[in-house]
Amino acid sequence: MIYVLAAILIFGVLIAVHELGHFMAAKACGVRVNEFSIGMGPAIFKKNKGETTYALRILPIGGFCAMEGEEEDSDDPASLNNQGFWQKLLIFAAGAIMNFLTGLLIILVLYSGAKAFYSPTITEFAEGCPLQSEAGLQVGDRLLSIDGEKVYVYSDVGFLLGRNTDGTFDLVVRRNGEKVHLKDFPMERRAYQDQSGKTYTGFGIFFGVEEANFANRISYSWNNALDFVRMTRLSLQMLFTGEAGLKDLSGPVGIVSTMSEVGEQAATARDAVENIAFLGALIAVNLAVMNLLPIPALDGGKIFFLVINQICFLLFKKQIPPKFENYIHGIGFVLLMLLMAVVMFQDVWKLIG
Repeated sequence: MIYVLAAILIFGVLIAVHELGHFMAAKACGVRVNEFSIGMGPAIFKKNKGETTYALRILPIGGFCAMEGEEEDSDDPASLNNQGFWQKLLIFAAGAIMNFLTGLLIILVLYSGAKAFYSPTITEFAEGCPLQSEAGLQVGDRLLSIDGEKVYVYSDVGFLLGRNTDGTFDLVVRRNGEKVHLKDFPMERRAYQDQSGKTYTGFGIFFGVEEANFANRISYSWNNALDFVRMTRLSLQMLFTGEAGLKDLSGPVGIVSTMSEVGEQAATARDAVENIAFLGALIAVNLAVMNLLPIPALDGGKIFFLVINQICFLLFKKQIPPKFENYIHGIGFVLLMLLMAVVMFQDVWKLIG
């Protein structure tokens, strides 16, 4: 039960952090914020300071930042609708930026005590492996990309090799300080013996580790965050291509359930905390990417209309009437709520099924 509560709290904090990003950007741009709330539901604490009401609400599942002129036009010079292009862009994007930075910060903390990292640098080949040759792979090669996808961290190697279905790879490696491109390079899984003498099925390539220091802890954390962005992109790509379907989506219920399982399956309490935190970082980055998609009602949808309006004004000296944009965002919000309801029902069905 404690892991369920921790997962709910983390999920709520990530949403609240998103709204905090909007709040901080609005204040920095001089926009009037009528209320900034942490949590949802009935208020248990309220305090007015200046032009803003600060509230703490009973349900720890998010928050909101109510800006003047956000929902309808206002004559107040400090309203959102009276700000310039760059101020609006910053305010709309700030929530996603805060989510990404939160995910990055979590990863930095988790890796702060790391002694070493697995490296995508080849240290050895299994006996009989045909991949080692002058025209192929060599000891010391560092894998930079596989089939056009960058290798950010060591775990990408197995993931990207596993995505290939035809056995022919496009590899880019760094060899003696230079990039070497192995195009249409054939690789197949075979039975090999690992370094302890056990038989396994794989490619017969062994990788090493590199000692952790301040610089590569920062670098590895940044690359891990970018890897999370790529995972979100690939997931969306799979939805569009039909490789994944609606049944593969998870909403808040599914996410909380997964985080709880991750905690319960850990060997120690410390492992549970680290595993849940790592999953929290993934969700934070995922929220950042998803919110920037050009979908009505999301921040990305608002940015999309902002850009379209700017182009229309530069070309035709006209903009889309705000009421029409609000209609589209309203319809988008309803559709998103319906999708969330379907996904939530699906998550609950999985739990009780």
